[in-house]
Amino acid sequence: MSVRGSQAGMAEAFLHPSIGRNVRLESIAKRIDWQAVERTLAKLRPGKLGAPPYPALLMTKALLLQQWYGLSDPGLEEALLDRMSFRRFVGLAGDEPAPDHATLWRFRQALSKAGLDHAVLEAVNSQLDAQGLIVRQGTLIDASLIAAQSRPPAPAAKEEVEPGASRLVGSPREPDAGWTRRGSRRFFGYKVHIGADRGHILVRRVEFTPASVNDTVVADELVIGDEGEVWGDKAYDSHARRARLAQAGIKNRICRRGNKHHRPSIWSQRRNRAIARVRGRVETVFAVLKRHYGHHRARYLTLQRNRTDLIMACVAFNLRRALALPT
Repeated sequence: MSVRGSQAGMAEAFLHPSIGRNVRLESIAKRIDWQAVERTLAKLRPGKLGAPPYPALLMTKALLLQQWYGLSDPGLEEALLDRMSFRRFVGLAGDEPAPDHATLWRFRQALSKAGLDHAVLEAVNSQLDAQGLIVRQGTLIDASLIAAQSRPPAPAAKEEVEPGASRLVGSPREPDAGWTRRGSRRFFGYKVHIGADRGHILVRRVEFTPASVNDTVVADELVIGDEGEVWGDKAYDSHARRARLAQAGIKNRICRRGNKHHRPSIWSQRRNRAIARVRGRVETVFAVLKRHYGHHRARYLTLQRNRTDLIMACVAFNLRRALALPT
């Protein structure tokens, strides 16, 4: 139930209906049944002490606003205080207080600990699926790097390192982040792994790991099992994965890679180029997450918090993308 109750605040009742309107947010609000999402959040139990908590659905909608507008927690608090369209979307009347940034932070933490971040994604996707927007023709899998929130310490001097030890150490402020290479440069941060429906490029699976985790380690978690094909680059190619896909009756559209003993054949090179033209469409998701939602750098210092943040970003991406798709 919304904090707003059955009636809007007295002050809002005198405002012209056009004041504070946001057509896009109103369209998203009407696109799905939010009560179904609210039922998913029912496991979040309010504490016995302190003031009555804000409804979980209200807080979840606030986290979606944070993604669409690339806001920090303090920035989201400020926006909920003075933007009428935001307040209407989450269900706050004009005379009601907005959650502060600490409350928003605690809710995200509770959502993550309860394992309900993935459940929110699934609840939204089930409704998009019922509207015919998830085609299941194929799944595009890929990963992208996200810089850590903190700067790592400089590599230690060679004589200070024990024999056999790595000269690259993580940040004591952000121990969950990891090192990897991007071309010839070293990179410190995380990696977001995505499985998107080929038909309308809607995110169906998302995993979040340190950057040091190889793409292929979590690849099987991105395969749903009901798709006709799986598309991916050479990083995902392995004999074991080929066998698993064949056993599941899923067509293998993963680029083939050679090795130092066997270079890819001319046929494999042509196949890889054809796959790349389709597989590359998943880059749309990463472009939106980084350029529009601000996820070129992590917002928080732990893997758990950043994972929930990215999952909510994927929920936000799907809802926005659904507006442009026919039902």
